[in-house]
Amino acid sequence: MTSRRGSSQAVHPIAGRRRRRPIAAAATAAALLPTLFSASACGGPAGAATGSGELTVMTWAPSGTGSTDRPGMTALAEAIGRDINAKGGLNGRPLRVITCNEHNTSDGARACAQQAVDAKAVAVLGSYSQYGDDFMPALERAGIPLIGGYGLSQPEFSSPLSYPVGGGMPALIGGSGRQLVEAGCKAVSVIRPDTPAGDNLLGYLGNALKPAGIKLLDVKAPEKSSDYSPVVRKAIGADQAGNCVTSALGAEPTGNLLDAFRRTGAKNTRIASVIGSVQQSVVDSTGGDSGPLAGAFVTGWYPPESARIWDSLRAVIRADSTGRPIDAADPGVQTTWVAYEVFRQISERLTAAGRAVTSKTVTTLLDGGEQIDVGLTPPLNWATTNMLPSTESPRLVNTWVTFQVVKAGQLTLQRPGFVDVRWVLTGGKPPA
Repeated sequence: MTSRRGSSQAVHPIAGRRRRRPIAAAATAAALLPTLFSASACGGPAGAATGSGELTVMTWAPSGTGSTDRPGMTALAEAIGRDINAKGGLNGRPLRVITCNEHNTSDGARACAQQAVDAKAVAVLGSYSQYGDDFMPALERAGIPLIGGYGLSQPEFSSPLSYPVGGGMPALIGGSGRQLVEAGCKAVSVIRPDTPAGDNLLGYLGNALKPAGIKLLDVKAPEKSSDYSPVVRKAIGADQAGNCVTSALGAEPTGNLLDAFRRTGAKNTRIASVIGSVQQSVVDSTGGDSGPLAGAFVTGWYPPESARIWDSLRAVIRADSTGRPIDAADPGVQTTWVAYEVFRQISERLTAAGRAVTSKTVTTLLDGGEQIDVGLTPPLNWATTNMLPSTESPRLVNTWVTFQVVKAGQLTLQRPGFVDVRWVLTGGKPPA
């Protein structure tokens, strides 16, 4: 691991294969809360393989809500299942992929989790929901691991059956703060959803800005709105030099937010955001290099979509014959891809060892400290020695982010490699 002189973050090369230094963590477990099955419009097996000995996995995400929709995640999961089965299955076994519309509701989240239980899924892969308190207890009671959840809710970073592949929104918003510190911002406004998930972001952003003495203004925003003008005006304030605004809304609301920003005619305020709020499709739809995102700072989990390391994902998308839109630049799609690649490696190792692939063997392998490296993140390891020393988020083992910038209308790396924001997430001090 290397660091830049004068920088407060360590930088990990994207192509690196180094074992991360074990860090002691506090042992915690999420409380098992009662949950009820609620009827919701969940889909059945989508593109499912048939035959004996098949492995069942599940992916869910909201669709048709108008705010946090991620239909590309479930569409990709189904495309991956078809691709794997067309090539003979996963280590010779058909892969049955079932998907569910979570509807961005607590009832929908519970219903999707119950469907995974009823289907005897080996694992839930990828998936997007802010209702971890509602879906995680059902998975825990059934012993079903969640691998690579999007990272919106606290249980995804505390449940002993959750194996996040990225740092979720905590790492993104903390990373955005450090990116703005390096950019020389004097004051930062954060535009974030007026939800419990949004409330949780403030502490991480505050930790990132505090060592530099930067003032933070909290600007709450509705998850859905056609006019964010009052929100933008509050965030911009007097539009003074050194003023910066970062946002953490969905992609569609962010588009409306940027329209409002453009109308203000602000000259001095710099824009930043996190991947998911801003992705290449948002840059394109708002005018590219001539739009409000020109020169904007964006914090991500992975390399930009233009990197060749995503070629395999793009190949699966191109081969999909359903016609359903799947955006390779969508971080939800990317996280789902990483989750399935992690599961692929787990299955290969279990099969090579002559062990059955079950929810129990999957969790046992991961809890034993087996290092998984799919090349899109630093190597992942969920052993207790690698846990985050935090009672709230011990499962957040990947504390690395990428600093990106919109240049010539494209999201590109601002600096090479990954930046470690572990100290931000634990409320510590920047490394010397």
